[in-house]
Amino acid sequence: MRVAMFGYQTWGHRTLRALIDAGHDVALVVTHPKSDHAYEKIWADSVADLAEANGIRTLLRQRPDDADLLAELKEADLDLIVANNWRTWLPPEIFEMPRHGTLNVHDSLLPAYAGFSPLIWALINGEKEVGLTAHMMDADLDAGDIVLQRSVPVGPKDTTTDLFHRTVDLIAPITTDAIELIAKGNFTPVKQDRSKASFFHKRALEDSLIDWTWPADEIERLVRAQSDPYPNAFTHHRGKQLRVVRASVSTGLYGGTPGRIFIREGEGVVIVAGPEARRGRSHGLVIERVRTEDGTELAATEYFRTMGGYLTSRP
Repeated sequence: MRVAMFGYQTWGHRTLRALIDAGHDVALVVTHPKSDHAYEKIWADSVADLAEANGIRTLLRQRPDDADLLAELKEADLDLIVANNWRTWLPPEIFEMPRHGTLNVHDSLLPAYAGFSPLIWALINGEKEVGLTAHMMDADLDAGDIVLQRSVPVGPKDTTTDLFHRTVDLIAPITTDAIELIAKGNFTPVKQDRSKASFFHKRALEDSLIDWTWPADEIERLVRAQSDPYPNAFTHHRGKQLRVVRASVSTGLYGGTPGRIFIREGEGVVIVAGPEARRGRSHGLVIERVRTEDGTELAATEYFRTMGGYLTSRP
């Protein structure tokens, strides 16, 4: 097929690699300029570098709203546009232009977790599986009819980093398989059940701040969701930011005020947690490894030399 590709970071890079390796005629690549946003510097394989290394015309755009881009796409006489991790809305005059429309690859099991950072949000929320959806683009973001889905299970100790590596390896096969179905015309797209849809915003620093009134199992998932190289889940201790690198749910039940640095258990230090911690029937969070403001990583038992005091939301 003669295609154009809209994409960014490693997700877009893997998609373009799949198109090239499958022998599709890639007429044009559109990608975003490099960004200093914390989350956009992670998994940042360059779509532009791969395209240019393969002699493919490449355009850098923040938004696809200029007449020159539209003219180039029309002139390319496309069968299909393929998109993955394109960060802004594509207008109908673009996504409807190719003969077969536009195929978007999104890293969630739509209709759930449309929007941004789906793996992180899914892990925080305790989902049992994550995956990819290849769907036909329409006027609503991540809402078009589904061509293919592929899933992987979420294990009890998995981090977002683990899930990224498993799902990114699905990009090439789901892209090529979906294009083959579209080319042959022997599939029936599945409409998304909008009653099951959810849409999530981009993550920012505030979203990694630990709320000690959450149950300990939810905080533990937040820690795993914000695994390196993502900005870690954090709290404050004695006026300074303290990042939590590894944690687990306590064996014992503890009572008191959420955020209290309480007692050693196993390989870490228990922090009282939960909305009803005062009743003494809640598990705490066992912090096992921390990272200080200067980047020093320590065992929690080495950092917390004495018990007492509180971890707080503010310095």
